[in-house]
Amino acid sequence: MIRIVAGLGNPGAAYRRTRHNVGFDVVERLAETLGVEFRPKPRWFAEVAEARHEGRALLLVKPLTYMNDSGKAVAAARQSIGAKPPEILVVFDDVDLDTGRLRLREKGGAGGHNGMRSILASLGSEDFPRLRVGVGPRPPGEDLANYVLNKWPPDAQCTVSAALGMAVEAVRVAIDQGIGVAMNRFNSATIS
Repeated sequence: MIRIVAGLGNPGAAYRRTRHNVGFDVVERLAETLGVEFRPKPRWFAEVAEARHEGRALLLVKPLTYMNDSGKAVAAARQSIGAKPPEILVVFDDVDLDTGRLRLREKGGAGGHNGMRSILASLGSEDFPRLRVGVGPRPPGEDLANYVLNKWPPDAQCTVSAALGMAVEAVRVAIDQGIGVAMNRFNSATIS
């Protein structure tokens, strides 16, 4: 049972609507669908939206520690409510997946993502589900940091919006029916 959904990104207007903030974008849209708003939670180093879904408490978390230290906020939220790693779903960007593709996993490594490295270290476990949202492919020779920290180009807006909607639906299915059902439904889905 998912009790925390953490979307990764960087705080501040300069990072809004960048590829690296797609995790924030997903949890913000999820909060809208659940009718809740994010509020600062300084002791958790995050903004948090508290929701009830199907009669259960659900926390949506946006770490304010910047990407490379995301684990600090996720660990604080986990400790505060006593969640186990399998009850935490992390949403983040992946340059190795094409824009519009999703990949859910029950557990695993960081895959080269610094935010995930931080969470793995802070939780001391790989046993938590994650949703990778495709933001690639990165053009050959382009610097990785430059690519993920740039805003989406205008011609990608429709695809990005559809992908965010599909990601929100994937999170809802994972919460309602389990990560396995969500994996079967969304790992092969494409934006048409």
